[in-house]
Amino acid sequence: MKPTTRQNLLIALTYSVTLIGGMFLGYKFLKDQGFTFQRNVQYADNNAEKVDQIINLINRNYVDEINADTLSHDEIDSLLHQLDPHSIYLPPATASEQSELLDGSFDGIGIEYYVLKDTLLVTNVIKDGPAAGAGLKLGDKILKIDSVFVSGKHLPREQMIGKIKGRKGTPVQLLVLRPGVNRPNLFTIKRGRVNVSSIDASYMLNTDAGYIRISEFGANTDKDFVDAVRTLKVKGMRKLILDLRDNGGGYLTAATGLANQLLPENKLIVYTQGKHEPRTDYIATGGGEFEDGKLAILINENSASASEILAGAVQDLDRGIIIGRRSFGKGLVQEQFPFGDGSALNLTIARYYTPLGRSIQKSYKKGYTAYQNEIEDRFNDGELTEKMSVPKDTLTKTAFFVTASGKKVFGGGGIQPDIYVKMDTAGMNKFYNTLLSKRILFDYVFDVLANRYNAGYLEHNLSSFAITEADYNDFIHFVQHKNVAIDRKQLAASKPMIYADLKALLYKYHLGEAGYYRAVNLTDSMVKQALSALK
Repeated sequence: MKPTTRQNLLIALTYSVTLIGGMFLGYKFLKDQGFTFQRNVQYADNNAEKVDQIINLINRNYVDEINADTLSHDEIDSLLHQLDPHSIYLPPATASEQSELLDGSFDGIGIEYYVLKDTLLVTNVIKDGPAAGAGLKLGDKILKIDSVFVSGKHLPREQMIGKIKGRKGTPVQLLVLRPGVNRPNLFTIKRGRVNVSSIDASYMLNTDAGYIRISEFGANTDKDFVDAVRTLKVKGMRKLILDLRDNGGGYLTAATGLANQLLPENKLIVYTQGKHEPRTDYIATGGGEFEDGKLAILINENSASASEILAGAVQDLDRGIIIGRRSFGKGLVQEQFPFGDGSALNLTIARYYTPLGRSIQKSYKKGYTAYQNEIEDRFNDGELTEKMSVPKDTLTKTAFFVTASGKKVFGGGGIQPDIYVKMDTAGMNKFYNTLLSKRILFDYVFDVLANRYNAGYLEHNLSSFAITEADYNDFIHFVQHKNVAIDRKQLAASKPMIYADLKALLYKYHLGEAGYYRAVNLTDSMVKQALSALK
């Protein structure tokens, strides 16, 4: 054996001994540090199973208490956020709530309530619902639900709501204290299917202009819209202001169904297309309930999805005028895939395009967080509060489209209105924001002011009614009683807004959503602009 060969073998042997010794010492060191090893255990060999087993291992073996469900949701959310901002996982409770909201009905007793001084205050009793049939009234305070006292127990709002909800046909007992009555009464109410409309308000603004506000596009929105239009036409409506501000969307078919009531026959409303979804065109069939009257649609930065489909079609086809601020910019279509445990996946399957071929979806290339903060960026850039001749988003980088009348319209970042109306921020300051965040305006109206006025008086004096100076001074004392520091300079700046809010909330309490918007719209700048544009 050559000397060099012998030397190489000795070196190799030395490395082997060192390696084996190192492995042993390393194993002993890990055991001393608290590590253990499981022999002869084979785990998943594909990524899908690995995720499940990793979460299972953490749940069984992790050093501290953890919530395995949260881990699962985080993992799914992280995956979906890499796709787009609107593909989302819905836990069972959220999926059920969303379904009820868009279906236009739910199982319950049919009341709305506000948590006032840790007590459930009934703020609305839905017409024809089980609660109305049982005799529950506005202003009732719920002290006890079945065998559980909820008043004064500091229960989370979710727990209070959960105790009233239940399956259709099941009973619930409520111990109720009514204003002006010394002793509480016991109500036994059988839960039922409660129908709610997605139309918040529908009334005549003047002799020929009607106003309809839609909060979301649900299963019955187009039917509710037809009923509202027919009622207003009997009252003389020839012009319509359709308010889609803060309407985050809903069912695509609800938007196309409503568009069918506004557009002429054979006009393209919208089309959808995706990698696995062939192009699908939605065409107006004609004969709609408001196919010929003058139309204005109000939008803002929170008008999204189905709202943008409708506004985009009306704009592209020169059917009406769009007033307000640039819409959100959601041009993605989701399909819901339900799971056995009640949860669901809303997965983006296509994009939608307006009749001229505009994609309204804004960019999400900067990531999920940047996308979520985009509206705030618009505010900081001045887009929401300053008169703008050209939109600041990707609209300026996108080729424009031209309607039949020669009007230029843009795609790539929401619907740009034909007439811009800036956000009124006068009076918005730190003190006013504190009043909102602590819900002090609501508390004062529901606890104090609502007892000073009745529905009949407010209805009769809508145009002339104003919060009195005595009401306002009592409000200041109420704020001080809540231990909120008052900045006199900021209070003075916010005073007009506080007066307007107190009036609107008072009308909401006594006359519902319709009353709220009738009060607000008396001074609303977009409504005024729409009335002017429709002349």
